[in-house]
Amino acid sequence: MFNEESKYWYLRGHQIFSVLKKSQLQEICLISNFKKAKKGEIIYFSHDESNRVYFLKQGTIKIVTNDGDGNEIVKDVLLKGDLFGQFTLDDDQNDDYAVVASESVVCCSFKMEDFETLIQKNPDLGLKYTKWLGFRFKRLQNKYSNLMFKDVKTRLYIFLKEWIEREAVLDGEMIVLKNYLTHQDIASLICSTRQTVTQLFNEYRDKNIISYSRQEIRLNKNWELSAK
Repeated sequence: MFNEESKYWYLRGHQIFSVLKKSQLQEICLISNFKKAKKGEIIYFSHDESNRVYFLKQGTIKIVTNDGDGNEIVKDVLLKGDLFGQFTLDDDQNDDYAVVASESVVCCSFKMEDFETLIQKNPDLGLKYTKWLGFRFKRLQNKYSNLMFKDVKTRLYIFLKEWIEREAVLDGEMIVLKNYLTHQDIASLICSTRQTVTQLFNEYRDKNIISYSRQEIRLNKNWELSAK
């Protein structure tokens, strides 16, 4: 399915590998593994002994864990350009896994030792990777700060604002998001309950701020003025 040419263009388009020359990318293609997966498929377990680093080239992935009662808890949502693997998760990650949230995804992966060798050989690649780690660390800091100092309504507002910035498209006077998250998923991400998230969504709907279905979420362009 993925020949050397298609691998090359997938890697060429990734922000981290964009600093490499054509010959370097062609060499990397030989040690990379590409995979396409459909919605609902699990493509990574934190206890996987293969110890690989993954680059999300297309689609959306949820990082999920199970609580003591066997319920799924969404810990993070990853989009095109994001990285995942053991180095992107928390220390307590024995039951974490990555599940496809969009209709399909395309991932590129390397054995961790091969990726570390690539970084050693290519300082520019190492710099890009370090910047990505710094960005992710800052994002985690902001998330934990919000959990500590913001109320649930504010956390939901911030979550929606960040989701819009990352994925929304405009449809006339409306902001449109593909809806691949349940209210329980959103509750997990903002450390609330499903009932509270549903209540807040219903309040937004009653104020004509938002409308939603299983397929999409639509918000007025000026939704922020009424949602705070």
